[in-house]
Amino acid sequence: MNTDVRTRRTLVLITATALVIAVTALAGVPAAQAAHRGPQRDTGSLVLVGGALASDNTEIYGEIIKRAGGQKARIGVLTAASIPESQDPDAADPDKCSNSACNGAYYASLFKKHGAADAQWIPIDLDHIDNADSDTVVDQVDSMTGFFFGGGDQYRYITTLLHGQQHTDSKVLAALRDKLAHGAVIAGSSAGAQIAAGPDMVTGGDSYPALRDGSSPGYFDDPSRLGYLPDGGFGFLDSGLIDTHTGAQGREGRALRLASDTGHDRVYALDENTALVVDAPGTRHEAITVLGTNGVAVFDLRSAHSRHCRSGWSLKNARYTYLTDGDHYDPRRWLASPGQGKHRLVPHNDAAVPGNDDVFHSVANPAGSPYSFRGTARALAATNAPRSATATSYESGPRFRVTFTKRAGFSAWTGEADNAPESLVGMYVTVTPE
Repeated sequence: MNTDVRTRRTLVLITATALVIAVTALAGVPAAQAAHRGPQRDTGSLVLVGGALASDNTEIYGEIIKRAGGQKARIGVLTAASIPESQDPDAADPDKCSNSACNGAYYASLFKKHGAADAQWIPIDLDHIDNADSDTVVDQVDSMTGFFFGGGDQYRYITTLLHGQQHTDSKVLAALRDKLAHGAVIAGSSAGAQIAAGPDMVTGGDSYPALRDGSSPGYFDDPSRLGYLPDGGFGFLDSGLIDTHTGAQGREGRALRLASDTGHDRVYALDENTALVVDAPGTRHEAITVLGTNGVAVFDLRSAHSRHCRSGWSLKNARYTYLTDGDHYDPRRWLASPGQGKHRLVPHNDAAVPGNDDVFHSVANPAGSPYSFRGTARALAATNAPRSATATSYESGPRFRVTFTKRAGFSAWTGEADNAPESLVGMYVTVTPE
Protein backbone atom coordinates (compact mmCIF):
# COMPACT_ATOMS: atom_id res chain seq x y z
CA MET A 1 0.00 0.00 0.00
CA ASN A 2 1.44 3.39 -1.03
CA THR A 3 1.61 5.65 2.06
CA ASP A 4 2.50 8.62 -0.12
CA VAL A 5 -1.16 8.94 -1.09
CA ARG A 6 -2.51 10.06 2.26
CA THR A 7 -5.63 11.62 3.70
CA ARG A 8 -5.29 15.37 3.44
CA ARG A 9 -3.45 16.99 6.37
CA THR A 10 -2.96 13.63 8.13
CA LEU A 11 0.31 13.52 10.02
CA VAL A 12 1.60 10.23 11.40
CA LEU A 13 3.65 11.07 14.48
CA ILE A 14 7.12 9.64 14.93
CA THR A 15 6.15 8.25 18.32
CA ALA A 16 3.12 8.50 20.54
CA THR A 17 5.07 11.02 22.57
CA ALA A 18 5.35 14.53 21.19
CA LEU A 19 8.66 15.25 19.54
CA VAL A 20 9.53 18.88 19.97
CA ILE A 21 13.03 19.88 19.05
CA ALA A 22 14.70 22.48 21.20
CA VAL A 23 16.51 24.71 18.74
CA THR A 24 17.84 28.24 18.79
CA ALA A 25 17.73 30.67 15.92
CA LEU A 26 20.87 30.31 13.84
CA ALA A 27 22.34 32.59 11.24
CA GLY A 28 23.61 31.09 8.00
CA VAL A 29 24.36 27.40 7.53
CA PRO A 30 24.82 25.57 10.86
CA ALA A 31 28.16 23.90 11.49
CA ALA A 32 26.58 20.44 11.61
CA GLN A 33 24.95 21.06 8.24
CA ALA A 34 28.17 22.35 6.70
CA ALA A 35 30.12 19.40 8.07
CA HIS A 36 28.12 16.80 6.21
CA ARG A 37 28.10 18.56 2.84
CA GLY A 38 31.03 17.40 0.80
CA PRO A 39 32.01 18.69 -2.62
CA GLN A 40 29.81 17.40 -5.41
CA ARG A 41 30.66 16.70 -9.01
CA ASP A 42 28.32 17.71 -11.75
CA THR A 43 27.25 14.20 -12.76
CA GLY A 44 24.56 13.30 -10.21
CA SER A 45 20.90 14.25 -10.36
CA LEU A 46 17.72 14.52 -8.31
CA VAL A 47 14.14 13.67 -9.22
CA LEU A 48 11.93 15.24 -6.54
CA VAL A 49 8.18 14.58 -6.67
CA GLY A 50 5.60 16.70 -4.88
CA GLY A 51 3.75 13.65 -3.54
CA ALA A 52 0.97 11.32 -4.69
CA LEU A 53 3.17 9.73 -7.35
CA ALA A 54 0.81 7.59 -9.39
CA SER A 55 1.82 3.98 -9.96
CA ASP A 56 1.23 4.42 -13.70
CA ASN A 57 3.30 7.60 -14.08
CA THR A 58 5.62 6.12 -16.69
CA GLU A 59 7.20 9.51 -17.41
CA ILE A 60 8.61 9.94 -13.91
CA TYR A 61 9.41 6.31 -13.12
CA GLY A 62 10.98 6.04 -16.56
CA GLU A 63 13.10 9.14 -15.95
CA ILE A 64 14.45 7.75 -12.68
CA ILE A 65 15.25 4.40 -14.30
CA LYS A 66 16.88 6.03 -17.34
CA ARG A 67 19.14 8.09 -15.10
CA ALA A 68 20.01 4.98 -13.09
CA GLY A 69 21.21 3.07 -16.16
CA GLY A 70 18.08 2.07 -18.07
CA GLN A 71 17.73 -1.68 -18.42
CA LYS A 72 20.70 -2.09 -16.07
CA ALA A 73 19.21 0.15 -13.38
CA ARG A 74 19.41 -1.10 -9.80
CA ILE A 75 17.20 0.97 -7.49
CA GLY A 76 17.62 1.11 -3.74
CA VAL A 77 14.34 1.98 -1.99
CA LEU A 78 14.38 3.81 1.34
CA THR A 79 11.12 4.07 3.27
CA ALA A 80 12.26 5.04 6.77
CA ALA A 81 9.74 7.91 6.71
CA SER A 82 7.00 5.29 7.14
CA ILE A 83 6.04 3.75 10.46
CA PRO A 84 7.94 0.51 11.20
CA GLU A 85 6.25 -2.88 11.30
CA SER A 86 6.13 -2.78 15.11
CA GLN A 87 3.78 0.22 14.96
CA ASP A 88 1.54 -1.02 12.14
CA PRO A 89 -1.59 -2.86 13.36
CA ASP A 90 -2.07 -4.20 9.83
CA ALA A 91 1.51 -5.38 9.33
CA ALA A 92 0.40 -8.96 8.67
CA ASP A 93 -2.15 -7.97 6.00
CA PRO A 94 -0.51 -7.24 2.62
CA ASP A 95 -3.66 -5.44 1.46
CA LYS A 96 -3.76 -3.03 4.41
CA CYS A 97 -0.20 -2.67 5.63
CA SER A 98 1.42 0.76 5.51
CA ASN A 99 4.76 0.20 7.20
CA SER A 100 8.28 0.72 5.94
CA ALA A 101 8.92 -2.88 4.85
CA CYS A 102 5.54 -3.13 3.15
CA ASN A 103 6.06 0.18 1.34
CA GLY A 104 9.60 -0.79 0.40
CA ALA A 105 8.28 -3.91 -1.30
CA TYR A 106 5.57 -1.83 -3.02
CA TYR A 107 8.03 0.59 -4.58
CA ALA A 108 10.55 -2.14 -5.44
CA SER A 109 7.86 -3.99 -7.39
CA LEU A 110 6.86 -0.79 -9.19
CA PHE A 111 10.40 -0.04 -10.30
CA LYS A 112 10.76 -3.57 -11.63
CA LYS A 113 7.42 -3.24 -13.39
CA HIS A 114 8.60 -0.03 -15.06
CA GLY A 115 11.76 -1.69 -16.34
CA ALA A 116 14.50 -1.60 -13.70
CA ALA A 117 16.79 -4.62 -13.68
CA ASP A 118 16.54 -4.81 -9.91
CA ALA A 119 15.02 -2.90 -7.01
CA GLN A 120 15.58 -3.62 -3.32
CA TRP A 121 14.40 -2.25 -0.02
CA ILE A 122 17.21 -0.74 2.05
CA PRO A 123 16.25 -2.07 5.52
CA ILE A 124 16.47 1.09 7.62
CA ASP A 125 13.59 2.36 9.73
CA LEU A 126 12.71 3.14 13.35
CA ASP A 127 12.94 -0.58 14.15
CA HIS A 128 16.35 -0.86 12.47
CA ILE A 129 18.15 2.43 13.15
CA ASP A 130 21.47 0.63 13.67
CA ASN A 131 21.36 -0.49 10.04
CA ALA A 132 22.14 3.08 9.02
CA ASP A 133 25.70 2.47 10.26
CA SER A 134 25.96 -1.13 9.07
CA ASP A 135 28.79 -1.94 6.68
CA THR A 136 26.59 -4.64 5.15
CA VAL A 137 23.90 -2.10 4.29
CA VAL A 138 26.55 0.29 2.97
CA ASP A 139 27.67 -2.50 0.62
CA GLN A 140 24.06 -2.88 -0.51
CA VAL A 141 23.88 0.87 -1.22
CA ASP A 142 27.17 0.74 -3.12
CA SER A 143 25.73 -1.94 -5.40
CA MET A 144 22.84 0.30 -6.48
CA THR A 145 22.79 2.84 -9.34
CA GLY A 146 19.81 4.89 -8.18
CA PHE A 147 17.75 5.53 -5.07
CA PHE A 148 14.17 6.39 -4.18
CA PHE A 149 12.95 7.84 -0.87
CA GLY A 150 9.30 7.17 -0.07
CA GLY A 151 6.80 9.44 1.67
CA GLY A 152 5.63 9.69 5.25
CA ASP A 153 7.23 11.93 7.87
CA GLN A 154 10.55 13.49 6.88
CA TYR A 155 11.69 13.74 10.50
CA ARG A 156 11.99 9.95 10.56
CA TYR A 157 14.72 10.30 7.95
CA ILE A 158 16.47 12.71 10.31
CA THR A 159 16.14 10.18 13.14
CA THR A 160 17.39 7.21 11.15
CA LEU A 161 19.98 8.61 8.74
CA LEU A 162 21.21 11.79 10.44
CA HIS A 163 21.49 10.48 14.02
CA GLY A 164 18.56 12.64 15.12
CA GLN A 165 19.48 15.86 16.89
CA GLN A 166 23.19 15.14 16.39
CA HIS A 167 22.54 15.85 12.72
CA THR A 168 25.61 13.97 11.52
CA ASP A 169 25.83 11.58 8.62
CA SER A 170 25.30 7.89 9.18
CA LYS A 171 27.51 5.59 7.12
CA VAL A 172 24.63 4.94 4.73
CA LEU A 173 23.93 8.62 4.19
CA ALA A 174 27.63 9.26 3.59
CA ALA A 175 27.56 6.47 0.99
CA LEU A 176 24.50 8.04 -0.65
CA ARG A 177 26.27 11.40 -0.89
CA ASP A 178 29.22 9.70 -2.54
CA LYS A 179 26.95 7.90 -5.01
CA LEU A 180 25.25 11.21 -5.91
CA ALA A 181 28.62 12.90 -6.40
CA HIS A 182 29.68 10.15 -8.76
CA GLY A 183 26.63 10.10 -11.01
CA ALA A 184 23.78 8.32 -9.24
CA VAL A 185 20.22 9.60 -9.32
CA ILE A 186 18.44 10.20 -6.02
CA ALA A 187 14.67 10.49 -6.21
CA GLY A 188 11.91 10.91 -3.66
CA SER A 189 8.25 11.73 -3.26
CA SER A 190 6.53 13.86 -0.62
CA ALA A 191 8.65 13.48 2.54
CA GLY A 192 11.20 11.75 0.31
CA ALA A 193 11.51 14.95 -1.71
CA GLN A 194 11.31 17.26 1.29
CA ILE A 195 14.26 15.58 3.01
CA ALA A 196 16.52 16.69 0.14
CA ALA A 197 16.23 20.26 1.47
CA GLY A 198 18.99 22.30 3.01
CA PRO A 199 18.62 24.61 6.04
CA ASP A 200 15.14 25.47 7.36
CA MET A 201 13.36 22.38 6.06
CA VAL A 202 9.63 22.61 6.70
CA THR A 203 8.25 20.11 9.25
CA GLY A 204 4.53 20.91 9.02
CA GLY A 205 1.91 23.60 8.77
CA ASP A 206 -1.11 24.96 6.89
CA SER A 207 -1.22 28.26 5.02
CA TYR A 208 -3.72 30.23 7.08
CA PRO A 209 -2.17 29.57 10.52
CA ALA A 210 1.23 30.20 8.93
CA LEU A 211 0.20 33.62 7.62
CA ARG A 212 -1.53 34.51 10.87
CA ASP A 213 1.00 33.19 13.41
CA GLY A 214 4.29 32.85 11.55
CA SER A 215 6.81 30.03 11.79
CA SER A 216 8.67 28.43 14.69
CA PRO A 217 11.75 26.20 14.74
CA GLY A 218 10.82 22.65 15.75
CA TYR A 219 8.53 19.73 15.11
CA PHE A 220 5.02 19.96 16.54
CA ASP A 221 2.07 17.71 17.37
CA ASP A 222 -0.26 20.27 15.78
CA PRO A 223 0.03 19.58 12.02
CA SER A 224 -1.39 23.02 11.19
CA ARG A 225 1.45 24.88 12.94
CA LEU A 226 4.23 26.06 10.64
CA GLY A 227 7.44 24.45 11.88
CA TYR A 228 10.88 24.12 10.40
CA LEU A 229 14.20 22.50 11.17
CA PRO A 230 17.05 25.07 11.06
CA ASP A 231 19.67 22.37 10.43
CA GLY A 232 17.59 21.20 7.48
CA GLY A 233 17.47 17.85 5.76
CA PHE A 234 20.16 16.12 3.72
CA GLY A 235 21.12 19.27 1.84
CA PHE A 236 21.07 17.65 -1.61
CA LEU A 237 19.34 20.78 -2.98
CA ASP A 238 20.03 24.12 -1.35
CA SER A 239 19.34 26.66 -4.10
CA GLY A 240 15.89 27.16 -2.58
CA LEU A 241 13.48 25.89 0.04
CA ILE A 242 11.36 22.90 -0.95
CA ASP A 243 7.66 22.40 -0.35
CA THR A 244 5.41 19.55 -1.50
CA HIS A 245 1.69 18.81 -2.13
CA THR A 246 1.55 22.54 -2.83
CA GLY A 247 -1.51 23.17 -4.99
CA ALA A 248 -3.50 20.15 -3.78
CA GLN A 249 -3.22 21.30 -0.17
CA GLY A 250 -2.98 25.06 -0.72
CA ARG A 251 0.49 25.43 0.73
CA GLU A 252 1.53 28.53 -1.22
CA GLY A 253 0.88 30.71 1.84
CA ARG A 254 3.05 28.64 4.15
CA ALA A 255 5.83 28.52 1.56
CA LEU A 256 5.89 32.31 1.29
CA ARG A 257 5.76 32.83 5.06
CA LEU A 258 8.54 30.34 5.81
CA ALA A 259 10.83 31.79 3.15
CA SER A 260 10.24 35.31 4.43
CA ASP A 261 10.69 34.37 8.09
CA THR A 262 13.93 32.47 7.49
CA GLY A 263 15.52 34.82 4.98
CA HIS A 264 15.37 32.60 1.90
CA ASP A 265 14.82 34.25 -1.45
CA ARG A 266 13.55 31.23 -3.40
CA VAL A 267 11.09 28.37 -2.91
CA TYR A 268 10.47 25.38 -5.15
CA ALA A 269 6.83 24.52 -4.43
CA LEU A 270 6.14 21.11 -5.97
CA ASP A 271 2.72 19.88 -7.04
CA GLU A 272 1.55 16.29 -6.79
CA ASN A 273 2.45 13.64 -9.38
CA THR A 274 5.01 16.08 -10.79
CA ALA A 275 8.80 16.09 -10.56
CA LEU A 276 11.48 18.71 -10.22
CA VAL A 277 14.42 17.15 -12.07
CA VAL A 278 17.74 18.68 -11.00
CA ASP A 279 20.94 18.06 -12.90
CA ALA A 280 24.27 18.73 -11.17
CA PRO A 281 22.71 19.89 -7.88
CA GLY A 282 24.88 22.15 -5.77
CA THR A 283 27.23 23.06 -8.61
CA ARG A 284 27.54 26.00 -10.99
CA HIS A 285 25.98 23.75 -13.65
CA GLU A 286 22.76 23.12 -11.70
CA ALA A 287 19.82 22.98 -14.11
CA ILE A 288 16.15 22.15 -13.60
CA THR A 289 13.43 20.55 -15.72
CA VAL A 290 9.79 19.89 -14.77
CA LEU A 291 8.06 16.59 -15.56
CA GLY A 292 4.50 15.51 -14.83
CA THR A 293 0.83 16.28 -14.91
CA ASN A 294 0.80 19.45 -12.79
CA GLY A 295 3.67 21.86 -12.17
CA VAL A 296 6.20 23.50 -9.89
CA ALA A 297 5.86 27.04 -8.55
CA VAL A 298 9.05 29.04 -8.10
CA PHE A 299 8.65 31.92 -5.65
CA ASP A 300 11.29 34.63 -5.99
CA LEU A 301 11.52 36.86 -2.89
CA ARG A 302 14.57 38.92 -3.87
CA SER A 303 12.47 42.09 -4.21
CA ALA A 304 9.84 41.12 -1.66
CA HIS A 305 9.49 42.78 1.72
CA SER A 306 7.36 41.83 4.70
CA ARG A 307 5.76 43.96 7.38
CA HIS A 308 4.08 43.40 10.71
CA CYS A 309 1.35 45.79 11.80
CA ARG A 310 -1.64 45.73 14.12
CA SER A 311 -3.86 44.07 11.51
CA GLY A 312 -1.33 41.32 10.76
CA TRP A 313 1.54 40.21 8.56
CA SER A 314 1.94 41.25 4.93
CA LEU A 315 4.29 40.46 2.07
CA LYS A 316 4.67 42.58 -1.06
CA ASN A 317 6.29 41.98 -4.43
CA ALA A 318 6.95 38.24 -4.38
CA ARG A 319 7.49 36.99 -7.92
CA TYR A 320 5.54 33.89 -8.95
CA THR A 321 6.55 31.58 -11.79
CA TYR A 322 4.67 28.37 -12.51
CA LEU A 323 6.43 25.76 -14.65
CA THR A 324 4.83 22.73 -16.27
CA ASP A 325 5.89 19.59 -18.13
CA GLY A 326 9.04 20.14 -20.19
CA ASP A 327 9.81 23.65 -18.91
CA HIS A 328 13.33 24.54 -17.82
CA TYR A 329 14.79 26.71 -15.08
CA ASP A 330 18.32 28.03 -14.55
CA PRO A 331 18.78 28.69 -10.81
CA ARG A 332 21.98 30.70 -11.26
CA ARG A 333 20.37 33.12 -13.71
CA TRP A 334 16.88 32.93 -12.16
CA LEU A 335 15.66 32.27 -15.69
CA ALA A 336 12.67 30.17 -16.79
CA SER A 337 12.17 28.96 -20.36
CA PRO A 338 9.22 27.09 -21.90
CA GLY A 339 9.34 23.51 -23.00
CA GLN A 340 9.52 22.43 -26.61
CA GLY A 341 6.32 22.99 -28.56
CA LYS A 342 4.92 25.69 -26.26
CA HIS A 343 4.16 29.16 -27.58
CA ARG A 344 3.52 32.51 -25.94
CA LEU A 345 -0.10 33.06 -24.97
CA VAL A 346 -1.75 36.17 -26.40
CA PRO A 347 -5.11 36.74 -24.66
CA HIS A 348 -8.00 37.53 -26.99
CA ASN A 349 -10.78 38.28 -24.48
CA ASP A 350 -11.60 40.75 -21.73
CA ALA A 351 -13.24 38.27 -19.39
CA ALA A 352 -13.34 39.06 -15.70
CA VAL A 353 -11.34 36.86 -13.37
CA PRO A 354 -13.72 34.67 -11.32
CA GLY A 355 -14.00 35.41 -7.61
CA ASN A 356 -12.03 33.22 -5.23
CA ASP A 357 -12.72 33.23 -1.49
CA ASP A 358 -10.51 30.22 -0.66
CA VAL A 359 -7.20 30.87 -2.36
CA PHE A 360 -5.29 28.48 -0.06
CA HIS A 361 -7.81 25.61 -0.31
CA SER A 362 -8.51 25.55 3.41
CA VAL A 363 -9.02 22.24 5.20
CA ALA A 364 -11.90 24.00 7.00
CA ASN A 365 -13.81 24.43 3.73
CA PRO A 366 -15.40 21.16 2.56
CA ALA A 367 -16.48 22.84 -0.68
CA GLY A 368 -13.03 24.16 -1.51
CA SER A 369 -11.11 23.36 -4.66
CA PRO A 370 -7.48 22.23 -4.95
CA TYR A 371 -5.06 24.29 -7.06
CA SER A 372 -7.06 27.39 -6.24
CA PHE A 373 -4.06 29.75 -6.11
CA ARG A 374 -2.89 28.56 -9.52
CA GLY A 375 -6.44 28.85 -10.86
CA THR A 376 -6.70 32.58 -10.15
CA ALA A 377 -3.24 33.23 -11.58
CA ARG A 378 -4.06 31.37 -14.79
CA ALA A 379 -7.40 33.12 -15.13
CA LEU A 380 -5.64 36.49 -14.91
CA ALA A 381 -3.08 35.37 -17.50
CA ALA A 382 -5.87 34.41 -19.92
CA THR A 383 -7.57 37.80 -20.04
CA ASN A 384 -6.65 41.16 -21.57
CA ALA A 385 -8.67 43.54 -19.47
CA PRO A 386 -7.50 43.54 -15.86
CA ARG A 387 -3.85 43.79 -14.96
CA SER A 388 -4.55 42.43 -11.49
CA ALA A 389 -6.93 40.14 -9.66
CA THR A 390 -7.62 39.43 -6.00
CA ALA A 391 -8.51 36.35 -3.98
CA THR A 392 -8.92 35.82 -0.25
CA SER A 393 -8.37 33.22 2.43
CA TYR A 394 -11.40 31.24 3.57
CA GLU A 395 -10.70 32.08 7.21
CA SER A 396 -11.04 35.53 8.70
CA GLY A 397 -9.63 37.23 11.78
CA PRO A 398 -7.78 38.50 9.85
CA ARG A 399 -8.77 37.51 6.36
CA PHE A 400 -5.80 37.57 4.01
CA ARG A 401 -6.09 39.07 0.55
CA VAL A 402 -3.83 37.89 -2.26
CA THR A 403 -3.33 40.26 -5.17
CA PHE A 404 -1.97 38.88 -8.43
CA THR A 405 -0.49 41.43 -10.86
CA LYS A 406 0.80 41.29 -14.43
CA ARG A 407 3.67 43.72 -14.84
CA ALA A 408 6.17 44.39 -17.60
CA GLY A 409 8.07 41.20 -18.27
CA PHE A 410 5.22 38.84 -17.42
CA SER A 411 4.52 36.07 -19.92
CA ALA A 412 2.30 33.02 -20.19
CA TRP A 413 2.94 29.97 -22.34
CA THR A 414 0.69 27.28 -23.72
CA GLY A 415 0.85 24.16 -25.82
CA GLU A 416 -2.86 23.48 -25.73
CA ALA A 417 -5.13 23.74 -28.79
CA ASP A 418 -7.65 25.78 -26.79
CA ASN A 419 -4.95 28.36 -25.99
CA ALA A 420 -5.34 27.94 -22.24
CA PRO A 421 -2.42 29.17 -20.13
CA GLU A 422 -0.16 26.47 -18.76
CA SER A 423 3.09 28.08 -17.67
CA LEU A 424 3.38 31.51 -16.07
CA VAL A 425 6.58 33.54 -15.79
CA GLY A 426 6.99 36.58 -13.58
CA MET A 427 3.57 37.33 -12.08
CA TYR A 428 3.75 39.36 -8.86
CA VAL A 429 1.95 38.39 -5.68
CA THR A 430 1.15 40.49 -2.62
CA VAL A 431 -0.43 39.13 0.58
CA THR A 432 -2.12 41.59 2.95
CA PRO A 433 -4.42 41.26 6.00
CA GLU A 434 -7.91 42.74 5.98
